[in-house]
Amino acid sequence: MQHSSTILMTEFVTHDVKRFILTKPRNFEYEPGQGVKMVIDEPKWRDEESQPFTPTSLTDDKILEFIIKRYPARKGVTDKLHRLEVGARLLLSDVFGTITYKGPGTFIAAGAGVTPFIAITRQLARKGKLGSNSLFYSNKTPADVICEKELRHYFGSRCIMTCTQESGPGFENRRITANFLKEKIHDFKQRFYVCGPDSFVADIKSILKELGASPDSVVFEE
Repeated sequence: MQHSSTILMTEFVTHDVKRFILTKPRNFEYEPGQGVKMVIDEPKWRDEESQPFTPTSLTDDKILEFIIKRYPARKGVTDKLHRLEVGARLLLSDVFGTITYKGPGTFIAAGAGVTPFIAITRQLARKGKLGSNSLFYSNKTPADVICEKELRHYFGSRCIMTCTQESGPGFENRRITANFLKEKIHDFKQRFYVCGPDSFVADIKSILKELGASPDSVVFEE
């Protein structure tokens, strides 16, 4: 691990997702959408397998922000991170990743997979370049949606949120399927950005290919 960082504050974003504000290591640079691997700087945890997370802060911010979902059943890093207090130290790798902004298109996310797109969206909004980009965002229930108000503010009517188990006002109650995409998208020659659980990414990539999208136009974490 190349960089050391300290937790400055944490707060809940949803019932099982927390925002972490960290000190920003010197000479730490990244492109919105890229990730880092993180371990907890404690004797018991330093040798644990590092986990990838995506900074959601702007690149010129003086701090780092991460939005991290807790998976208690795994009894691993995310569970421990959610129990850390201010002042705890973390170790970060250099940045990596293939998800970066390559031009206007449609972002398709599930669950915590939206985090790379939060960083990209914030950066584009600051520069006034969000343009005609769209977001399709799937979760189990409205309570699971990360940064709902912020994303709706940025994308407006181009933000379509859907829930697969329990829906509510402003949400569709369906999965992102081939029929869903054919109904919502009229041009499959555009660029697509896909992030979420591995099975979700694989399914969406396959559907997009079937609907005429070029494999070269689909951006995902390889």
